[in-house]
Amino acid sequence: MADNTLSLRALLAGESDWIATTANFAAFVFHTLPHLNWAGFYFLQGDVLVLGPFQGRPACARIRVGQGVCGNAVARRASILVPDVHAFPGHIACDAASRSELVVPVWRAGALVGVFDLDSPELQRFSAADQALVESWVALLLHK
Repeated sequence: MADNTLSLRALLAGESDWIATTANFAAFVFHTLPHLNWAGFYFLQGDVLVLGPFQGRPACARIRVGQGVCGNAVARRASILVPDVHAFPGHIACDAASRSELVVPVWRAGALVGVFDLDSPELQRFSAADQALVESWVALLLHK
């Protein structure tokens, strides 16, 4: 799998608007990593994650902290890699075609502001290497 970090860095360079930046980031990841059916952001508002920029089919608009994979990533303040979403207790099926998921927390100025969520129609689509790559891309997004 190609890293593409230089391409992402060039895409994000010079843009200061958070919505524009996260929208392009979601599109970049969706079209760079194979076998995805959704890539996007949920932003934290109180105890609820609210849908942000994404690529893919329509999604759940709100997810409570502690619910589903995204809400659990916020509660744990850590990335979660799920090889089979049907085996994850409390999984929220926004898209019935999703079979595996990777969620990475998004921090800004030391505060947790949301998550970046990846879904795939393939079982066990995401590896530890994918997780490390996406975490590095999210870090680049926040420190560009």
